[in-house]
Amino acid sequence: MTACVIIPARYASTRYPGKPLVPLLGKPMILWVAELSARAVGREHVYVATEDSRISEVVENAGFKALMTSSAALTGTDRLAEAAQMIDYDIYVNVQGDEPLVNPEDISRCVELKAADPSRIVNGFAWIGEGEDPHSVNIPKVITTEDDVMVYMSRLALPGFKDPKYAPERYKKQVCIYGFTREELQAFQGFGRKGTLEKSEDIEILRFQELGRKIVMYETSPGTMAVDVPEDVAPVEAALRRLWKL
Repeated sequence: MTACVIIPARYASTRYPGKPLVPLLGKPMILWVAELSARAVGREHVYVATEDSRISEVVENAGFKALMTSSAALTGTDRLAEAAQMIDYDIYVNVQGDEPLVNPEDISRCVELKAADPSRIVNGFAWIGEGEDPHSVNIPKVITTEDDVMVYMSRLALPGFKDPKYAPERYKKQVCIYGFTREELQAFQGFGRKGTLEKSEDIEILRFQELGRKIVMYETSPGTMAVDVPEDVAPVEAALRRLWKL
């Protein structure tokens, strides 16, 4: 089955305008993500979906392909759905543009799982590590059944507990690598609005639950960190230095 990576990259971010172009160790963040994605699917199968010419210019100057999408896209997945209409693949992998520590092997694993059962949406998770606060609203937490089917995702620390002795020893967090078919993306966009839970939590994958779609979570490499706000830049740069021995 053919597969590509599409990286949604919006310049007009509410919390961090211009975030895709923020320099990390001197390189725009979007290029870190594109280069890592290329290791998984090949440079010719990596696309950046954006509404802004500043982003497309940086991407194309670096030898990657940009897909111009509308400024009206409600979420990154809506932007992906627009972009998927422009290119023909069996599997569309969404890698978020603020995940510069993504492991290419985790992207490849997403493709493998989606190809094995195209009827299931695939999404990554990792265990929240030391130094990360499970109560931070910037980290979506996920609860699953014992066979890794997603039950719910929240900004709150889940699962909850009544008796402190049953408090979870660790928490799962979402890693923004997703595997979709074009039909799934069309259904998502065709919903036409953010669902009630999606709007409240500000977690777009919850719209698929409104659509009755099965979402399977798979464990990714530890140590992933996203850039959500300017305060995240310094720790992410430190992690990049450790990873690449810079």
